[in-house]
Amino acid sequence: MKNSSQNTNKMEKLLGLKVGGVPEHFNLPWRLAIEEGLFHNIGLSIHWSDMTGGTGQMVRGLESGSLDVAILLTEGITKAILEGLNCKIIQVYVQTPLHWGVHVPFKSEIKNIQDLKGKTYAISRMGSGSHLMSYVMADQAGWNTNNLKFNVIGDVYGGLWALENNEAQAFLWEKYTTHPFTEQQKCRYIDEVVTPWPCFVIAVRNEVYELHKEAIDSMCNLVNLKATEVKNSKETIDIISWRYNLKKEQVEKWLSETEWNYTGEQFIDEFQKTVDYLIQLNLLTDKNAENWQEKLF
Repeated sequence: MKNSSQNTNKMEKLLGLKVGGVPEHFNLPWRLAIEEGLFHNIGLSIHWSDMTGGTGQMVRGLESGSLDVAILLTEGITKAILEGLNCKIIQVYVQTPLHWGVHVPFKSEIKNIQDLKGKTYAISRMGSGSHLMSYVMADQAGWNTNNLKFNVIGDVYGGLWALENNEAQAFLWEKYTTHPFTEQQKCRYIDEVVTPWPCFVIAVRNEVYELHKEAIDSMCNLVNLKATEVKNSKETIDIISWRYNLKKEQVEKWLSETEWNYTGEQFIDEFQKTVDYLIQLNLLTDKNAENWQEKLF
């Protein structure tokens, strides 16, 4: 009975945190750390939620309090915080850019990005990565970004449905995640758009961070160590291939171009690029961007 009581007391001392992230290979360090009980070892109970709707869904979760912490796209959370979301970015999570695949209906006549001028884009939510990166793509192509048209579809499966049913003619999503769908001829990859900044960050609601700063910092340090292990392990390619239904050669290529933030580096200059670009695209006002460092961090 004494051992049972001790175990109960230990469980009672665990700090519960509601954490959300996309169900993609980028978050393998989190999933392994949870499965291996590593968070329990530092006094945390992590309730993980797969956010199939991406960054837009996670912003809403942070806003409503259904999430305490989220691992989401840099551009999306930067815009949300500078427009008033009561959160802070506590760390860059993946320091390398994201490779967004540009996908079109499999049987369409569209061959390149220029063929998409004036077309409708499927996006998971307003303010999501698929939404904001459509603006980046249009800007890089030299188009007037004020003329873009969108269809909100919820998640990757909604995007595929929109392409198949001509509800949209383009859909931007992480290219390795969508590779199985291109092989199944549910869409066709024509090009990619690479983010001009580190792709994923960890954000937390202000009230949660103020109460539990030390515990959350320990959580991030643990994830950084697990990411280092994942990056260097010879088993990683097999694990990701099996878990995420990707071919080993695809995983090998992805892993070679992906670096997590192993040391918790700040990357402040990269956020300046993000803020400047959002202003340039009229997705953020100069007034919103005032004192942006103080607001974001």
